Amino acid sequence: MQTEASVGMAAATVDGAAAVAARRYSTQQQQQPQPQQHHNQPKLGTTLHLLAGGVAGAVSKTCTAPLARLTILFQVQGMHSDVATMRNTSIWREASRIVYEEGLRAFWKGNLVTIAHRLPYSSISFYTYEKYKNWLQMIPGLDSNGGLGADVGVRMVGGGLSGITAASLTYPLDLVRTRLAAQTNTAYYRGISHALFAICRDEGPRGLYKGLGPTLLGVGPSIAISFSVYETLRSHWLLERPCDSPIFISLACGSLSGVASSTFTFPLDLVRRRKQLEGAAGRANVYKTGLVGTFGHIIQTEGYRGLYRGILPEYCKVVPSVGLIFMTYETLKSMFTGGASDE
Repeated sequence: MQTEASVGMAAATVDGAAAVAARRYSTQQQQQPQPQQHHNQPKLGTTLHLLAGGVAGAVSKTCTAPLARLTILFQVQGMHSDVATMRNTSIWREASRIVYEEGLRAFWKGNLVTIAHRLPYSSISFYTYEKYKNWLQMIPGLDSNGGLGADVGVRMVGGGLSGITAASLTYPLDLVRTRLAAQTNTAYYRGISHALFAICRDEGPRGLYKGLGPTLLGVGPSIAISFSVYETLRSHWLLERPCDSPIFISLACGSLSGVASSTFTFPLDLVRRRKQLEGAAGRANVYKTGLVGTFGHIIQTEGYRGLYRGILPEYCKVVPSVGLIFMTYETLKSMFTGGASDE
């Protein structure tokens, strides 16, 4: 969602909505007419833009990793646990268990692969977004003369397509991240390379793409919801309070759009996580039917609330995640442009 300058946050997840907000804010800043200066202001090149976005995403992911791991642990609890034993679980109880049984460092299980996933994901998302946008603008009615509606449509479709492309190409790393984070006392996978090797050995190369379907299905709704909520809130805010700080408005609207997107797409994300763990460490498959059958199985065994298991820590990480993305990205951008101006 994210958050980062990728559309896939969109897909992702904040990994999804917050990422769109961050990139959108950057785009808006570029589009706003700047006051004429006596000296040309340095611009951030593509490479430095990708670097700043990647580092900002890594910092945000690292700082919110404890909440992200709690979300994953709650999401997958119903796979191999008795429902009655899960009624007494809470964020505090689970966090205490992690500290007591696994140690404080365990909150960052799988964070290294998350960081390794971030840079190629952001790079692919950024690159393909520009390509898709240019191709879409070649369609009659969607070019620059098509008006505001056409521009919004191009950005939404381009964002969705770039999110799907980035998610597909980097998906094995996302699956490995889930499996490493879901390990508790017994560690079957000893690291990124061992996990990739073990999955291919035990489940074949197709095992690296378990849960890809729900992931791709979530990209479009996530993009559409976060985009529409963000733009609606931002337009209304600027109309009512035009003197407020643009950065504060973007942070607030980005956070709220992230919450809205997470609320609507969380069931798909939960199914994705559970599908990613199917057959892990030699365990038997729990869900032997397709996507619809998996939803039905969860509702039957855990109730409708089971589809939102782990939503609270997900909510808790949205605001700090978006804030850290903006703060880190803007700081790095200032450093890079400052260095360029000194030259």
